[in-house]
Amino acid sequence: MRAWRAGLVPLDDVAEEITADEEHLVADAPGTWTDVPLGQGLPAFAKLHPDDIRLVLPVPGDPRGLPGPGPLTGAALLAGEAVITPEFGVVPEVRRHTSGSGVEFETVVWRILPAPEHRPVFQMGAAEAEAQLTAALAEATTRLTKLDVAQWKPELAGALQALRRPESTATLPPGFDPRSRRLFARAGVLDQVLALAETNAPGGAVNGYEAQQRDEALRPLTAACRQALVAACNSPLHA
Repeated sequence: MRAWRAGLVPLDDVAEEITADEEHLVADAPGTWTDVPLGQGLPAFAKLHPDDIRLVLPVPGDPRGLPGPGPLTGAALLAGEAVITPEFGVVPEVRRHTSGSGVEFETVVWRILPAPEHRPVFQMGAAEAEAQLTAALAEATTRLTKLDVAQWKPELAGALQALRRPESTATLPPGFDPRSRRLFARAGVLDQVLALAETNAPGGAVNGYEAQQRDEALRPLTAACRQALVAACNSPLHA
């Protein structure tokens, strides 16, 4: 979205990149009276400067980047993500459907909610976020080694070790500097690893206490990962 507003990618590419093979709709877009395809809702951003479009990944207790209490903040906290501008915010909602033949499918609805005169607070830059992520990863790896996580979840231990090497195919659109691209790639892979960590080991290999210790070890790393993704996506663009 920001790369489009900076003139670095065409509008059609933005919609195609977001939707992939899913159905994406926009609700409550200006000048519409019903849900419209994503491509028809994106012009709501047409008058905004790239730096006025910001990703937020809020969680309960950490609403950074959101306006004060209200429908937008509540919806964003529930979804765990939103795009915020000085005029409005856009929050995704996944709707699940079942066809007449019993096939289940999903539709992502991006709802536009007002945020009049919102000014985002300062968020850390890519350099600080990268340093924080590196430190959190080292600490989490040390704690998980002491918990002998490799014994009951070897794929998690191996994935964390592999993350010390930042190679990844994940990327940002044109206009982002190498540091932001590296940070986004590394945090994107880490996000998948943390999703893996949320599942318990098979066969009861981990008990409740061990699961609690694992979660406590990974909590700072999860927060650092969120901030790294936000910092990478909101970093300044270069022509």
